[in-house]
Amino acid sequence: MYTQILIAGFGGQGILFAGKVLAYKGLTEDRQISWLPSYGPEMRGGTANCSVIVSDTPVGSPIVHDPDILIVMNLPSLDKYENDVVKDGFIFVDSTLIERKVERQDVKAVYIPATKMARDLGIPTLANMIILGRVIRETGVVSMDGLKDALAKTVSAKHQDLIEANLKAIEAGYNYGE
Repeated sequence: MYTQILIAGFGGQGILFAGKVLAYKGLTEDRQISWLPSYGPEMRGGTANCSVIVSDTPVGSPIVHDPDILIVMNLPSLDKYENDVVKDGFIFVDSTLIERKVERQDVKAVYIPATKMARDLGIPTLANMIILGRVIRETGVVSMDGLKDALAKTVSAKHQDLIEANLKAIEAGYNYGE
C-alpha cells in the first residue's frame, strides 16, 4: 500500500487536524506515514491543505503531487486540485459548500453534505471528521478499529472532552447513506 492523500479547504475547517488524525491512525496500524501541513498567512479564512501518505514501505518524500484521495471542503480547492488526482482515484466533496460536480469521469466522486450534517448533529465544527469517516469507509486507507484511541492522542489535552463528538462525527460520515 502507498496511498497519497490531499485534504484542502479554508483555514478553520479542521483540514490539518483531519490529516493529523488520519496520519496517527496509520501509525497505530504500523504503517509508514507522512503528514505535511500547509496554510496561507491567514489562519482562518485563508487557504489550508494537508498532505498525508500512508504506506507499507518507507516514505521517501512528504510531497503529494498525484493524490490517490482528494478531500475538498471548498470550491477553490476542487478547482485547483481536481486534475491532480490519479486515474481511478477518489475525490470527496463537501456538497454543502461545493455546488458543482467533479468534471472528470475517470475518478470516483463521493459527495457528502458534511457541513449540513455537522450542523444537524449539533457539532457544527466537525464537518472535517464527517468527511474523514466517509473516506475510511470508501477507501479502507485505515480502519475504524481503535479510532477512539487515535483521537485521544491527537485531540489536545485542553479539548479531551471533544473526543466523543469527533467519534460521533466520524461514525456519521462512515454510516452516511445506509
